[in-house]
Amino acid sequence: MRIRSLSLRQFRTYNRLELDLPAGPILLLGANAQGKTSLLEAIAFLAIGSSPLTTVDQQVIHWGAEEASLPFSHVSAEVVRRNRAETLEIAIERKPTSNGHQRLQKSVRIDQRPVRRSNLAGHLNVVLFLPEDLDLVHGPPVGRRHYLDNLLSQVYPTYVEVYAAYRQAVSRRNALLRHLRRRGGDPMQLVPLEERLVRTGVTVSLYRRRVIRELTVHVDRLHRELTGGQAWLRLQYEPNFDPVRPPDSDYQMGLLPETEPEPPVDVEALYEAYREALAHRRRHEIERGMTLVGPHRDEMRFISNERDMGIFGSRGQQRTTVLALHLAELRWLEQTTGESPVLLLDEVLAELDRARRSYLLDLLSGVEQTILATTDADLFPGSFRKHTTTFRVSEGIVTPLESP
Repeated sequence: MRIRSLSLRQFRTYNRLELDLPAGPILLLGANAQGKTSLLEAIAFLAIGSSPLTTVDQQVIHWGAEEASLPFSHVSAEVVRRNRAETLEIAIERKPTSNGHQRLQKSVRIDQRPVRRSNLAGHLNVVLFLPEDLDLVHGPPVGRRHYLDNLLSQVYPTYVEVYAAYRQAVSRRNALLRHLRRRGGDPMQLVPLEERLVRTGVTVSLYRRRVIRELTVHVDRLHRELTGGQAWLRLQYEPNFDPVRPPDSDYQMGLLPETEPEPPVDVEALYEAYREALAHRRRHEIERGMTLVGPHRDEMRFISNERDMGIFGSRGQQRTTVLALHLAELRWLEQTTGESPVLLLDEVLAELDRARRSYLLDLLSGVEQTILATTDADLFPGSFRKHTTTFRVSEGIVTPLESP
């Protein structure tokens, strides 16, 4: 799949942008803070229905729109897939409410037809490399959960809906926990909300368990290639409540075959385990005024040659881990959807040594469309740039350049 055209209105740096994009590699060249990352962000925004860089929609609205008292932002693209072309649109507008205030409202359309955010799944898939992606390895677990949620949201509409329902249940239970802490009452009032939490939370956990298991097959193979066969890598899922985990021995030496079926999981046992965990922590959670058990506390670790890369990995090892992860994501999306996703790279080559830089550029020949943002075109060999479409990005204005 690829993006044929992109349109931005009042999005980040861009007041207005209309851009036609060809297939193949595309280079966005410009100084820092000129709009390169914002352009990549806008494309990812259409893929997952939210920004990969912020959880606050208002932050993507161009400052000029706010000053003009007409705060809105609009992103649209024509996406060409194997069997059809279609237009995806997301608009963020400030709407008046009945009490005289205003609130942001997000609307999503596919071919002019209003749809739910979950309906975006499968219409545009992207793999996004960012300079700060080292945080995926050594940063806090919330970033790793966010990564998994964004990946699953691109493919499975059900995951988007179930995860939203789970978050809503957590929010409501937290409000009731705080109420019980302040005013007292029967803790059994929590049980109906907990059952909603159990049903949705187990589903979220099962989706994450599955994608981590499938990614591990790819990530181990790619990591071995990147390290010259010196190190294996596995992704380790650490669910907050789930006592069922894939046996480590299956992963230790990269022996998990691609064809091995998913081991059976007793879903009813997971429901019961979650109920028991909530009941056991109920008094403590009332004291804290928050839900401490569930997928919103899940963890994913990167284990290479028996070492946790987030704790013991060098910066170079962590870079290799992240590169293997994103390339595994690329392979997983290809395998799951049957189409090559759009590859988005933001200043990634500057973080890689020559060997890994060459390895990554060689892989791009198999990707239908890659968009690379950089401040330094000399990072790319002339043989690569000769077949690349290059755009100059300056203060939110994008202009084509002739290839060398």
